[in-house]
Amino acid sequence: MPDHYRVTMRKAVHVFSAGHFITLNDEICEPIHGHNWTVACEVFGSPDAHGMVVDFIQLRDTLTTIVERLDHAMLLPTENQLIHVREQTVAGQPEVEVRFGSRRWVFPADECRLLPLANTTAEWLGRWIGQELLATFARAGQPLTAGLRVEVDECLGQAAVWEQLPGSPAAATKAE
Repeated sequence: MPDHYRVTMRKAVHVFSAGHFITLNDEICEPIHGHNWTVACEVFGSPDAHGMVVDFIQLRDTLTTIVERLDHAMLLPTENQLIHVREQTVAGQPEVEVRFGSRRWVFPADECRLLPLANTTAEWLGRWIGQELLATFARAGQPLTAGLRVEVDECLGQAAVWEQLPGSPAAATKAE
C-alpha cells in the first residue's frame, strides 16, 4: 500500500472577524451578524526531494494574506439571485447598496468585500479561500495538484469543509 502524506495548517493567525447574512430560502434572508471565523487547511501530496509536501512558511503566509483580505469587513455575495449588490457613489462617497426584497442596506465601499459567491456561507467561503490558495500557488509555479481541504469554522464546533481532490468535480473550478 502506498504512503499518503498531508500537511495541516491550523494557526491562531488564520482567524478573521467579518459580518455577513445569507438567504435561507427564496423568502428569508437572515439579519446581519458576524463571526470570528477560523480557517484551517490541509494539502495532500508526495514529499519533494527535500521531504516536503508544501513549504509550511509559504502555505502559512499565503493563507494569512487571503484571510487578512476578509478581516473586519462586510462579506457580500455578488452571484445571489435574490440579494442585489450595487456599487455606487453618493455625495462623492463610494458605497455599496444591498437589497433583498423590500430590505435595503448601505455600507461604505472600503469596508465591503464583494465575493463571487451565491451566498456567504461557510461552505462557499471555504471554496473561495481554497480557490484563492490554488490560484496563488499555481501563479507561483507550484500547483497543489494532489489535493486541498479547507475548513471554515464560524463558531466553535460549527464548521464547513471544501475539498478538491484529483479527479473530483471541484478540480474544474476557476482556480486555474
